[in-house]
Amino acid sequence: MFGKLFGRGGQRPEADPHAVPAPVRRNGVYPLRALGDTRVLALVEAAEAGDWEAVKAAAAPFDLGRDHQILGELAHVEGLQDWIGRAVAQDEEHRATALLVSGARHIVWGWEARTSDRAVNVTREQWRVFHERLHIAEEQLLEAAELRPEWVSPWRSLLTSGRGMSLGPAVNETRLGAALRRAPLDLETHVAWVSYLQPRWNGEPGQALAFAREAFAGAPEGHPLGCVIAMAHIEDWVESESENCLVTAEIQDELLQAAEHSILHPAYERRPGWQQDFNIFAMALSLASEHIALRRVFRELGGAYTSWPWEYVAQPEKMYTRARRDA
Repeated sequence: MFGKLFGRGGQRPEADPHAVPAPVRRNGVYPLRALGDTRVLALVEAAEAGDWEAVKAAAAPFDLGRDHQILGELAHVEGLQDWIGRAVAQDEEHRATALLVSGARHIVWGWEARTSDRAVNVTREQWRVFHERLHIAEEQLLEAAELRPEWVSPWRSLLTSGRGMSLGPAVNETRLGAALRRAPLDLETHVAWVSYLQPRWNGEPGQALAFAREAFAGAPEGHPLGCVIAMAHIEDWVESESENCLVTAEIQDELLQAAEHSILHPAYERRPGWQQDFNIFAMALSLASEHIALRRVFRELGGAYTSWPWEYVAQPEKMYTRARRDA
């Protein structure tokens, strides 16, 4: 077990030539910017400047039709919605890409209007703006999916908008099927469905974890789909009234085995944003008080913090810092 856990020969991965230098912080913790990749940083900066031609050039190394995290970085660029419509209207050759980016942005922009507050605390005006923006996202993503039928990203994003608009199981299950036909082991699609199956949305207790286990059973060694097990347990913790609901030997063993099979396996590929996979496991392992894998996970992260999934708590970076210290 320990040979697998710490890697073959204890060798560390080769240095990434595209890595963004980590800033110096007194406590050693720093928020990851642009997935920790200089190419993604150039893409984000082009979007922030409203330069569509530069965005297309910077996006060339990536496949936005499959790279959900890259698309997510663009979707979180403030003000992008103010100019991306011109690209949709004027750039016929790259219309599908512009629609995809705009649709993803309108989902994020819609949730910004709704906020993460409980539904009972959301005002009528917030609901109106939320649905208005999600409606635009739906139209754009469906057109993008029609123009580029091989893409999985539109279908993954439509799962989020469909959940927000309460479109119901039939529509969302159809979208799930469309995504998985294009990418059967797609991590982001599985994580989205784990969220959808939570009791606070549409599911029953235990349903999400069962789905996660079935999905993970078919994942090859080193595949990031192991994160779906960690996210299912995090979601259970969010739903539970007990802070210690994950502190059981069974859950600890399951998380350890999932980590060994996925992110801690020598075959795991460190693509841009790999730190989020490690943050997912870091949160789940810390909530379960499983310290064998947790120490390795935090050591590999080197202090890199991603807001997801820690944003489920009121002070996410503080929780990360405490878990890192206690590990």
